[in-house]
Amino acid sequence: MSVPVAITVAPNGARRGKGDHAAIPLTLDEIVTEARACRAAGASILHLHVRDADGRHSLDPARYRDTLAAVREACDIVLQPTTERVGIFSPADMMRVQRELAPEMITFNLQELLDPDDAGQTATVRGFLADTAAAGTVPQYIVYSPEQLAVLRRWWEDGWLPQAEPYVLIVLGRYAGSVSRPADILNYLPFLPQGWRWGVCAFGGEELACVVQAALAGGHCRVGFENNLVAADGTPLAGNAEQVGRLAGILVQLGFSVADPAAVRRMFGIAP
Repeated sequence: MSVPVAITVAPNGARRGKGDHAAIPLTLDEIVTEARACRAAGASILHLHVRDADGRHSLDPARYRDTLAAVREACDIVLQPTTERVGIFSPADMMRVQRELAPEMITFNLQELLDPDDAGQTATVRGFLADTAAAGTVPQYIVYSPEQLAVLRRWWEDGWLPQAEPYVLIVLGRYAGSVSRPADILNYLPFLPQGWRWGVCAFGGEELACVVQAALAGGHCRVGFENNLVAADGTPLAGNAEQVGRLAGILVQLGFSVADPAAVRRMFGIAP
């Protein structure tokens, strides 16, 4: 427990709207307010999605740029834009986010980047990942199954992930048809090389139990309305800051220290 646990908050995601929960932050002002509240509750990283004028998922670098600047003005939380395609955007759109913003952190699903999965695109992605590392951005590689983690490990062993210790997010469950359970984390551990840094997010009411299990196993935690809207008993949660605060309180009771943004920047070698 000597390494602080980083709490990431994912407050909105790409798919949910006010019809799912009135407190989901969608506008720039709402995101800034939520970031400030979650930072105060114990979050050190903000996993950021932005929406267009009609409330739809966007990878527009200009919208990201405005939101990143506003959040930076409001608090010191580490900023981590998404590059999720959601069946709308292309690998080129994903890469444009990184190239135009060079944020502190960013998330990639390499299988979304490798489209088509051929020699030409592989070479393009390898060069892009090298450029990302050279820009000082810390990528978090998202995996949805032990099989995807095993593939990521092979790519790393073959030398085309530039990080010596990649940072991975394990996603448990889905929006529908797949339930998250804390024991599911055990299926991933055999594929995690020693020294890799990793975290967990989980869909559904067992989110809190899953991320606490991740911390107990040596990982970091992500919570938020992107993945879950309810407590374990099905009671709706008031907001993202409530999720962060519940988790931070449990981690402290268990003897963990909760990383602040400065600790995260030191941990990942991010320039202040």
